Amino acid sequence: MRMYRLYIANKNYSSWSLRAWALMTELGIPFEEQLLHFGRLAEWKAYRQLSPAGKVPCLQDDGVLVWDTLAIAEYLAERHTGVWPADPLARAWARSAAAEMHSGFEALRTRCSMSCGVRVRLNEHPPALERDLERLAGLWGEGLRRFGGPFLAGAAFSAADAFFAPVAFRVQSYGLPLDATASAYMRRLLELASMRRWYAEALAETFRDEPHEEEMLRMGVVTRDLRAAAL
Repeated sequence: MRMYRLYIANKNYSSWSLRAWALMTELGIPFEEQLLHFGRLAEWKAYRQLSPAGKVPCLQDDGVLVWDTLAIAEYLAERHTGVWPADPLARAWARSAAAEMHSGFEALRTRCSMSCGVRVRLNEHPPALERDLERLAGLWGEGLRRFGGPFLAGAAFSAADAFFAPVAFRVQSYGLPLDATASAYMRRLLELASMRRWYAEALAETFRDEPHEEEMLRMGVVTRDLRAAAL
């Protein structure tokens, strides 16, 4: 049995890492997790000898190195079923939705950086953020209606859902308003075994990345911090 190695960063913060991790975990694709801590420069310097881009996630398969979450999804899709829907129409939609998440929703990303273990009251909800939330709800609703749910492109979890997994944590952390359909889907993601495991391990982390913490505090007020005490 092949065994991939997946390089990720701290689970409380690393939204990009979560995508590939959740996809492989939910689909039962075996992998060895290699966690790189944001604050340990020696780890990252060594990692750049392997992956010059120096970003996570990154998938290693023997002598093959695949970086960027879209590339990882496509690489896995060539080797495993279920990464994308089998139905051509659902697959085209799922790829489009994942790509839109990959390159869009700038206001949501900027104002609501992922920090799984906190609850934050935003200082403001500018129009750009409201537009992103409206588009998010519309996109989720479209997928659920067209393909019957309970996941975005049909009955089974796919890469489309994995790409929006970090958004579920953002919605939870920042109390972002969504309509009933989108809220129900967000809760469905949070209830997945992979997401519960990621969340538990994120809460157990004692490391704090100052740039992430400072960015969060510029955008709002922390009302609850559920994480283990910082060391």
